[in-house]
Amino acid sequence: MSIFAIADTHLSFGTDKPMNVFSGWSDHILRLKNNWERLVEPDDTVVIAGDISWAMNLDEALDDFKFLQSLPGKKIIMKGNHDYWWTSRAKMEGFFAANGLDSLSVLHNNAISCEGMAVCGTRGWFFDAQEDDRVLLRERMRLVRSIEAAHGMQLEPIVFLHYPPVYDGQVCEEIFGALKEYGINRCYYGHVHGYAIPHAATGIFDGIDLRLISCDAVNFTPVPVHVSYENSFHAY
Repeated sequence: MSIFAIADTHLSFGTDKPMNVFSGWSDHILRLKNNWERLVEPDDTVVIAGDISWAMNLDEALDDFKFLQSLPGKKIIMKGNHDYWWTSRAKMEGFFAANGLDSLSVLHNNAISCEGMAVCGTRGWFFDAQEDDRVLLRERMRLVRSIEAAHGMQLEPIVFLHYPPVYDGQVCEEIFGALKEYGINRCYYGHVHGYAIPHAATGIFDGIDLRLISCDAVNFTPVPVHVSYENSFHAY
């Protein structure tokens, strides 16, 4: 049983928001589906780090969730800056249960045990944010709460963000500082696309392994986070 990750699926089955108007995004849903089904087994888990659907509410996002449900594996979803349908965890979990979406779990102010590790994270905040410092401090609090939940389970925390904690040499001190304070070794993030991808921080930065996993940065292919022996023959 393995863990994979990807971000920025930007699904739009229930709304008119085609992604093929953007360079490199033609047939992105088919490409994502084919790559996902090639790599992910039914017992695996895929973390989707935000910007999941263009829908404006849960009902409008239902067909997008059904698409994710149809793909192999369990899915852990978290909020991105374009997930306007996002609401409370209780409401989302109730909606998923009512619609038979039993492969979807919500990462929000919590941590989720997976393969002897803990999936942690929050949306984050950074360079193109338009709101005030209260939002940033709230995101730091949510990140800390998630990491502390992992420590409470005595599991290694692996952090997923939507916004990058570092971009083009700029550091979001509140978010990156929390990663340092809690001894995080790995952090995966999305949000960065197109011409901005070369400016994204990847590899070891101040002792933390940073990985960009936005769809177009990884060729619409789920990225291995933890690969079991059984999956290792096809995951690389």
